[in-house]
Amino acid sequence: MKKLLSLIFLLPVSVALLCLTSCSESDGDSDEYAQWQEKNDAFFTDIYQTAQQRIAQGDASWKIIRNWSLSSLVAAQPTQNIVVKVLQNGTGTTTPLYSDTTHVSYMGHLIPSENYEGGYVFEKTYVGDFNPATAIPVKLGVSQTKTTSSSGSSTSGSTIDGMVTTLMNMHVGDRWEVYIPYNLGYGSSASNSLPAYSTLIFDIYLHDYWHAGAVEKK
Repeated sequence: MKKLLSLIFLLPVSVALLCLTSCSESDGDSDEYAQWQEKNDAFFTDIYQTAQQRIAQGDASWKIIRNWSLSSLVAAQPTQNIVVKVLQNGTGTTTPLYSDTTHVSYMGHLIPSENYEGGYVFEKTYVGDFNPATAIPVKLGVSQTKTTSSSGSSTSGSTIDGMVTTLMNMHVGDRWEVYIPYNLGYGSSASNSLPAYSTLIFDIYLHDYWHAGAVEKK
Protein backbone atom coordinates (compact mmCIF):
# COMPACT_ATOMS: atom_id res chain seq x y z
CA MET A 1 0.00 0.00 0.00
CA LYS A 2 2.84 2.37 0.90
CA LYS A 3 4.51 1.63 -2.43
CA LEU A 4 1.27 2.40 -4.26
CA LEU A 5 0.87 5.68 -2.41
CA SER A 6 4.48 6.57 -3.20
CA LEU A 7 3.91 5.89 -6.87
CA ILE A 8 0.72 7.94 -6.88
CA PHE A 9 2.59 10.79 -5.21
CA LEU A 10 5.58 10.62 -7.55
CA LEU A 11 3.48 10.41 -10.73
CA PRO A 12 2.41 14.08 -10.87
CA VAL A 13 5.93 15.15 -9.92
CA SER A 14 7.35 13.10 -12.80
CA VAL A 15 4.78 14.53 -15.20
CA ALA A 16 5.62 18.04 -14.05
CA LEU A 17 9.33 17.44 -14.56
CA LEU A 18 8.62 15.99 -18.01
CA CYS A 19 6.58 19.07 -18.89
CA LEU A 20 9.34 21.36 -17.66
CA THR A 21 11.90 19.46 -19.74
CA SER A 22 9.64 19.51 -22.80
CA CYS A 23 8.85 23.20 -22.40
CA SER A 24 12.52 23.96 -21.90
CA GLU A 25 13.42 22.14 -25.12
CA SER A 26 10.69 23.87 -27.14
CA ASP A 27 11.62 27.21 -25.65
CA GLY A 28 15.10 26.62 -27.04
CA ASP A 29 13.68 27.18 -30.51
CA SER A 30 12.96 30.79 -29.62
CA ASP A 31 16.63 31.27 -28.69
CA GLU A 32 17.51 30.97 -32.39
CA TYR A 33 17.03 34.73 -32.64
CA ALA A 34 17.88 35.80 -29.09
CA GLN A 35 19.35 39.34 -28.94
CA TRP A 36 18.64 39.47 -32.65
CA GLN A 37 18.69 43.26 -33.02
CA GLU A 38 22.07 43.56 -31.31
CA LYS A 39 23.53 40.74 -33.41
CA ASN A 40 22.26 42.29 -36.64
CA ASP A 41 23.54 45.74 -35.67
CA ALA A 42 27.00 44.27 -35.00
CA PHE A 43 26.95 42.20 -38.21
CA PHE A 44 26.05 45.11 -40.48
CA THR A 45 28.55 47.44 -38.77
CA ASP A 46 31.26 44.86 -39.38
CA ILE A 47 30.41 44.28 -43.06
CA TYR A 48 30.09 48.04 -43.64
CA GLN A 49 33.53 48.67 -42.14
CA THR A 50 34.99 45.81 -44.16
CA ALA A 51 33.61 47.36 -47.35
CA GLN A 52 35.02 50.77 -46.38
CA GLN A 53 38.47 49.27 -45.87
CA ARG A 54 38.42 47.29 -49.11
CA ILE A 55 37.23 50.29 -51.11
CA ALA A 56 39.98 52.45 -49.55
CA GLN A 57 42.49 49.82 -50.69
CA GLY A 58 41.22 50.10 -54.26
CA ASP A 59 39.18 46.88 -54.29
CA ALA A 60 36.50 47.51 -56.93
CA SER A 61 34.59 44.36 -55.98
CA TRP A 62 33.08 46.14 -52.98
CA LYS A 63 30.47 48.91 -53.11
CA ILE A 64 28.56 51.03 -50.61
CA ILE A 65 25.39 52.41 -52.20
CA ARG A 66 23.07 54.88 -50.48
CA ASN A 67 19.34 54.28 -50.35
CA TRP A 68 17.72 55.26 -53.65
CA SER A 69 15.35 57.78 -52.00
CA LEU A 70 18.02 59.61 -50.01
CA SER A 71 19.18 62.92 -51.46
CA SER A 72 22.89 63.16 -52.25
CA LEU A 73 22.88 66.42 -50.26
CA VAL A 74 22.03 64.54 -47.05
CA ALA A 75 24.80 62.94 -45.02
CA ALA A 76 24.10 59.20 -45.01
CA GLN A 77 24.41 57.04 -41.90
CA PRO A 78 25.86 53.53 -42.48
CA THR A 79 22.41 51.92 -42.23
CA GLN A 80 21.09 54.22 -44.96
CA ASN A 81 23.21 52.24 -47.42
CA ILE A 82 23.40 48.76 -48.82
CA VAL A 83 26.74 46.96 -48.99
CA VAL A 84 27.60 45.01 -52.14
CA LYS A 85 30.22 42.34 -52.85
CA VAL A 86 30.45 41.93 -56.62
CA LEU A 87 30.55 38.26 -57.56
CA GLN A 88 30.40 38.78 -61.33
CA ASN A 89 30.41 41.85 -63.54
CA GLY A 90 27.86 41.91 -66.33
CA THR A 91 28.10 43.36 -69.81
CA GLY A 92 25.19 45.79 -69.60
CA THR A 93 25.82 49.52 -69.77
CA THR A 94 22.56 50.84 -68.32
CA THR A 95 20.60 50.20 -65.13
CA PRO A 96 16.86 49.76 -64.42
CA LEU A 97 14.65 52.74 -63.62
CA TYR A 98 12.29 52.94 -60.66
CA SER A 99 9.32 52.13 -62.92
CA ASP A 100 11.00 49.24 -64.76
CA THR A 101 10.45 45.49 -64.43
CA THR A 102 13.26 42.95 -64.14
CA HIS A 103 13.99 39.28 -64.65
CA VAL A 104 16.14 38.09 -61.75
CA SER A 105 17.35 34.99 -59.96
CA TYR A 106 18.16 35.20 -56.27
CA MET A 107 18.61 33.53 -52.93
CA GLY A 108 17.86 35.40 -49.71
CA HIS A 109 19.13 34.41 -46.28
CA LEU A 110 19.66 35.81 -42.79
CA ILE A 111 22.90 36.25 -40.84
CA PRO A 112 24.35 33.09 -39.23
CA SER A 113 22.48 31.85 -36.17
CA GLU A 114 22.65 28.92 -33.77
CA ASN A 115 21.17 26.28 -36.08
CA TYR A 116 21.92 27.93 -39.44
CA GLU A 117 25.66 28.32 -39.90
CA GLY A 118 25.22 29.96 -43.29
CA GLY A 119 22.09 31.87 -42.28
CA TYR A 120 18.49 30.72 -42.63
CA VAL A 121 17.48 30.66 -46.34
CA PHE A 122 14.04 32.25 -46.55
CA GLU A 123 13.65 32.38 -50.32
CA LYS A 124 15.33 30.87 -53.37
CA THR A 125 14.21 31.06 -56.99
CA TYR A 126 16.36 28.23 -58.36
CA VAL A 127 17.29 24.68 -57.41
CA GLY A 128 20.80 23.68 -56.35
CA ASP A 129 23.78 25.84 -57.26
CA PHE A 130 23.11 28.91 -59.37
CA ASN A 131 23.69 28.57 -63.11
CA PRO A 132 22.56 31.53 -65.27
CA ALA A 133 22.14 29.22 -68.26
CA THR A 134 19.60 26.97 -66.54
CA ALA A 135 18.06 29.14 -63.81
CA ILE A 136 14.54 30.22 -64.77
CA PRO A 137 14.21 33.90 -63.74
CA VAL A 138 11.29 35.45 -61.91
CA LYS A 139 9.69 38.74 -62.85
CA LEU A 140 10.20 41.45 -60.24
CA GLY A 141 9.07 45.05 -60.54
CA VAL A 142 11.69 47.48 -59.27
CA SER A 143 9.05 49.43 -57.37
CA GLN A 144 5.93 47.33 -57.84
CA THR A 145 4.47 44.81 -55.44
CA LYS A 146 4.23 41.59 -57.42
CA THR A 147 6.71 38.81 -58.19
CA THR A 148 5.72 36.41 -60.96
CA SER A 149 7.40 33.08 -61.69
CA SER A 150 7.80 31.65 -65.18
CA SER A 151 4.91 29.27 -64.46
CA GLY A 152 2.60 32.23 -64.00
CA SER A 153 2.14 31.98 -60.23
CA SER A 154 2.34 35.31 -58.43
CA THR A 155 3.06 36.52 -54.94
CA SER A 156 2.41 40.04 -53.70
CA GLY A 157 4.40 42.11 -51.24
CA SER A 158 6.10 45.47 -50.95
CA THR A 159 9.43 45.89 -52.68
CA ILE A 160 11.73 46.88 -49.84
CA ASP A 161 13.96 49.95 -50.18
CA GLY A 162 17.11 47.84 -50.06
CA MET A 163 15.99 45.78 -53.05
CA VAL A 164 14.87 48.86 -55.00
CA THR A 165 18.32 50.36 -54.39
CA THR A 166 19.98 47.12 -55.51
CA LEU A 167 18.06 46.76 -58.76
CA MET A 168 18.45 50.41 -59.74
CA ASN A 169 22.24 50.01 -59.64
CA MET A 170 22.72 46.65 -61.38
CA HIS A 171 23.68 46.01 -65.00
CA VAL A 172 22.47 43.03 -67.01
CA GLY A 173 24.71 40.09 -66.17
CA ASP A 174 25.73 41.43 -62.76
CA ARG A 175 25.72 38.98 -59.88
CA TRP A 176 25.95 40.60 -56.45
CA GLU A 177 25.98 39.55 -52.84
CA VAL A 178 23.95 42.31 -51.20
CA TYR A 179 23.72 43.17 -47.51
CA ILE A 180 20.58 45.12 -46.62
CA PRO A 181 20.28 46.61 -43.11
CA TYR A 182 16.96 45.95 -41.43
CA ASN A 183 15.79 49.56 -41.68
CA LEU A 184 15.93 49.19 -45.50
CA GLY A 185 14.23 45.79 -45.18
CA TYR A 186 11.35 45.00 -42.86
CA GLY A 187 12.58 47.08 -39.92
CA SER A 188 11.18 46.35 -36.48
CA SER A 189 8.36 44.18 -37.85
CA ALA A 190 8.45 40.44 -38.45
CA SER A 191 7.52 39.29 -41.97
CA ASN A 192 6.34 35.71 -42.49
CA SER A 193 9.32 33.55 -41.41
CA LEU A 194 11.61 36.54 -40.92
CA PRO A 195 12.07 37.88 -37.39
CA ALA A 196 12.11 41.62 -36.75
CA TYR A 197 15.43 43.47 -37.06
CA SER A 198 16.79 41.09 -39.70
CA THR A 199 19.67 42.02 -41.98
CA LEU A 200 18.80 40.54 -45.38
CA ILE A 201 21.53 39.00 -47.52
CA PHE A 202 20.82 38.32 -51.18
CA ASP A 203 22.80 36.53 -53.86
CA ILE A 204 21.11 38.14 -56.88
CA TYR A 205 21.63 37.96 -60.65
CA LEU A 206 20.05 40.38 -63.14
CA HIS A 207 19.06 38.59 -66.35
CA ASP A 208 17.42 41.58 -68.06
CA TYR A 209 14.85 44.36 -67.64
CA TRP A 210 12.43 46.49 -69.63
CA HIS A 211 10.75 49.87 -69.32
CA ALA A 212 7.15 50.51 -68.36
CA GLY A 213 4.85 50.07 -71.36
CA ALA A 214 7.37 47.95 -73.26
CA VAL A 215 6.78 44.33 -74.20
CA GLU A 216 8.11 41.88 -71.62
CA LYS A 217 11.39 40.31 -72.63
CA LYS A 218 11.31 36.53 -73.11
